[in-house]
Amino acid sequence: MSEYIKPPKKFLRYVGRAIADFEMIKGGDRVLMGLSGGKDSMTLLHTLIHFQRYAPINFELGVATVDPMVEEYDMSSLKDYVEGLGVTYFVEKFSIFEQAKISMKNEAYCAFCSRIRRGMLYTAARREGYNILALGQHLDDLAESFLMSAFYTGKLETMKAHYVNDAGDLRIIRPFVYIRERQITDFANVAQLPLVEDNCPGAVSQKQRPYMKQLLAREERVNPNMFLSLRNALKPLMGDTNYARASRSRDDL
Repeated sequence: MSEYIKPPKKFLRYVGRAIADFEMIKGGDRVLMGLSGGKDSMTLLHTLIHFQRYAPINFELGVATVDPMVEEYDMSSLKDYVEGLGVTYFVEKFSIFEQAKISMKNEAYCAFCSRIRRGMLYTAARREGYNILALGQHLDDLAESFLMSAFYTGKLETMKAHYVNDAGDLRIIRPFVYIRERQITDFANVAQLPLVEDNCPGAVSQKQRPYMKQLLAREERVNPNMFLSLRNALKPLMGDTNYARASRSRDDL
């Protein structure tokens, strides 16, 4: 039997604030969480279990893992662990690396893989009747994405905290948008979460994001409050104006 582990109070406070600020979860929602087995998604699993048990709203929680069918990624331990926590679990199998050899053109492998995984999770959510997909990206990820967008495309963009997909039938949420990566690492280490090592065969091709991570780390050593400033600066970019507009329209009915 797996054991639920409560994240620290300060950690939960920041997640709760993000959920409230961006209206991520409402009563009656069915939330499907993408689980890779890494520190981010495993921590998100315990965090959402906490809010499901103790928040003043009722919502359902399920978990889905995309199995890329490569030897380097062994996710066999996840099923028993998740089901031991009393959470419904789904596995979506797809040979992403083999498909990349056929379909990938002028695109980095990590971007291709992310797009395929997201599509698989959308399919699972629709098939099983979930209306929300929860993902584990954190504030460091948003900051890196912002710099990559500004430096390489000339756009002021980052990952959204809460948005509606193009088809309009699913909402995607990122409850960790106010959380630092080091907070997640600390919890995963203290809680001794059974993480699944990610030995992605295409990770070696990723260069921009590691560079941005190093750049941010150097700057933070000079300015320890940098991520607080970044969080405030990025907050207007985290929202989805289309979802906000739709929400206001429903409220007016």
